[in-house]
Parts: sequence; structure tokens; C-alpha cells
Amino acid sequence: MEFWFEFGSTYSYPAAFRVEEAAGNAGVELVWRPFLLGPIFKEQGWNDSPFNIYPAKGRYMWRDLERVCEELQIPLRQPSQFPRNGLLASRVACLFETERWLPEFVRRVYLANFGYDRDISKSAEIVSILKSLDLPADLLSAAESPESKAKLRAQTERAGALGIFGAPTFVSESEIFWGNDRLQTAITWAQRHERARSR
Repeated sequence: MEFWFEFGSTYSYPAAFRVEEAAGNAGVELVWRPFLLGPIFKEQGWNDSPFNIYPAKGRYMWRDLERVCEELQIPLRQPSQFPRNGLLASRVACLFETERWLPEFVRRVYLANFGYDRDISKSAEIVSILKSLDLPADLLSAAESPESKAKLRAQTERAGALGIFGAPTFVSESEIFWGNDRLQTAITWAQRHERARSR
């Protein structure tokens, strides 16, 4: 199962804290897929988050996210800037998406943005997160290489080709499941098809 996430996405925050354990408990292999929502929103005619474009929807989302985060016991502080630009963090995550430290890096970036209102668009913040994981700061330089930029661009294009229009999205057996609340449905789908293959 693929977990498609965007660092500016509110509901991707709790999903990042649930998905690894949920997939592991179910025996479902998990692949982390960072991408950018900006180009996808632009194709839909939006130049901002729909939660900003539609204020009533935004007010509901922030209250709902409070409930979700309270249940998961993770902090929530509405960012002073929303959405924040997660480009740098996305380049790091995309370039190193198969590394063992990637899930924890992703969670710490989300905590910085949505838990503590820190500016994840700044390289200093991403370097601080890398250092907190005992990782070298020069990983950020590698993530800003032309090859890394091309990889994230291609991954975002693949998201669009799959029909992904928001985050988080879980992709299982060519089916897409959109939203933090669809995680278990996606896992069940993956399990069902794995059982069918093993018969």
C-alpha cells in the first residue's frame, strides 16, 4: 500500500502518525510517497488550499482536526501561515523515501508545522530536524540537486496520473482511498487482495 502525503496537508499529519503501525499490524507492506499538492490544485483551478477558499469548510476542518489529534494524543497548533511551503522537506523525503529514518523524519516535520507552528519552509528548520535524527545536514544539499528536483516533479506527476486530488491518499491495488479516515478501508482492501493472490 502506498501512502501519498503532502507536508502542507492537515489530515496527512495524523495519518503519518497512524499509518506505519496500522499497516504493520495488518501485515501490509507500506511505501511512503511524498508529493506536492500545488500543481494538482492548480489543474483544478485553485491557487490556495480549499480550506482557505471555502471558510466554512476551513473552520470545520480545524475543529475536526483538534478532535482527531486529541484522540491520537498529538499536539496541534494552528499554523500562523497556512498552508506552509513544504517543498524542501518534500525533496528530502522523496530523495530518501526508502531510508529507514524516513518515517520519523516525516513525523517530525509534521510536528514542527502543525504541532509547534515552526516554519518548515526554512532550510534551518529542516536541518534542525535532520540533526535531531543524527543525520548530516548535507542531506539537504543533496535534496536540492537537479536530480532530486526532477524526482519530486515526476512523483507529483505520477500522483496526478493516478487520479490523486488530495492528501492523504492511500493507493492499494490500483484503487485510491482519500482521507485519513479511509486508512483502515485501504488496509482491508490490500489484505483482501493479498489473500486472493495466495490462494
